[in-house]
Amino acid sequence: MFQIASILVSIAAVLSWINYKYIKLPSTIGVMLISLLASVALVFFGHAENGFRGRLAHLVEGIDFYHIVFHGMLPFLLFAGAMHIKLKDLKREWLPVTLLAVVGTGVSIFAVAGGLFVILHWLRLPVPWIACLLFGALISPTDPIAVLGIMKSAGAPKSIETQISGESLFNDGVGVVAFMAILGVAGGEKLPSAFDTAAMLTYEIGGAVVAGVITGGIALLLLKRVDRYQVEVLLTLAAATGSYALAEAFHVSAPIAVVVAGLTVGNHGAGFSMSPQTARRVDEFWELIDEFLNVGLFMLMGLEVIILPLRTASLWVGTAAIVVSLLARLGIAWGMSAGLAAARRPLLRGSVPLLTWGGLRGGISLALALALPAADHRDTLLAAAYIVVVFSIVVQGLTFGRLIRRKCGSGRVEVVPL
Repeated sequence: MFQIASILVSIAAVLSWINYKYIKLPSTIGVMLISLLASVALVFFGHAENGFRGRLAHLVEGIDFYHIVFHGMLPFLLFAGAMHIKLKDLKREWLPVTLLAVVGTGVSIFAVAGGLFVILHWLRLPVPWIACLLFGALISPTDPIAVLGIMKSAGAPKSIETQISGESLFNDGVGVVAFMAILGVAGGEKLPSAFDTAAMLTYEIGGAVVAGVITGGIALLLLKRVDRYQVEVLLTLAAATGSYALAEAFHVSAPIAVVVAGLTVGNHGAGFSMSPQTARRVDEFWELIDEFLNVGLFMLMGLEVIILPLRTASLWVGTAAIVVSLLARLGIAWGMSAGLAAARRPLLRGSVPLLTWGGLRGGISLALALALPAADHRDTLLAAAYIVVVFSIVVQGLTFGRLIRRKCGSGRVEVVPL
């Protein structure tokens, strides 16, 4: 494990240096793009069994991407993201965030599954309906980590930034719960009724909120009684990992628990429990953790192409999945905007294209895809998920800033009903 970690950290450091010195893209996008291009070159020009490609492929095959994401990186990434979201902004945008994270994710699962099911049968690549539902569940959670910096540098309206970041923090938990429930049905479990489904979601989400509040509250009380930033950094680390572990122990949504704990510490720590100097150092620590883990995650996503079964049929399915997921996202954004306008709570002009194009897919989608059970269609769906994620991060991520400037100009955006 130490050798594998040493190699991966070294690769990430070199790719970060190359991107910073020569390519100058946002760090996560640049690192993923370089590792992806290098991996593709090795696939086409390297020797499969011997040489560097063979050794790298053996290394990547030995990495449990699902375990690394969900039991390694995710608690820290979610906690770092939640630490920097202000509750007052989230409270102001609570209705759009809730609609996108809960209703939007549910609608997206069925919309993507239905569209993909029809297209695959038209392409004479029949995939069972339950498999299409699994794909809809794994591709619906958004991951705007790579685009948050672009939104800030391009002057995105605060409401759009809060909506996209808030949605991503909460729909991870909703998407994972839905994926696991559908996976259970695919494994032969009885299909739950509407009441059972509602009860399960209430328990998962409600229990996660309680777990997050408890761990975050305990962390605040302990933080208030010390003024040494090394100890306080350790306490925030304990809040991140403790909330995740507590949620898993009681079988509730661990991602949502971490988000709630991060919101609790991030919004009440500086004024209630930490001195200004300590709060600044804690923020700097979590910014470093966020940057380091994101670079590692996106590098791994680029390297995964070495072991993925990419065939011609997979490319067609991946292209279809890109179109279906974008259309589903567009329909959700437009429907939400129309509903809010009818309720006299209109979004900003230009919100629909920004919400559509800013809904990036990332490491969570790929990790869930790698957790798909072995079946004839697994390789096809795994490759399709990877194609959607790469398109999302590279194409959408690199063009999102331009879209913000085009739709928002200097950042002064007029509020109008649709």
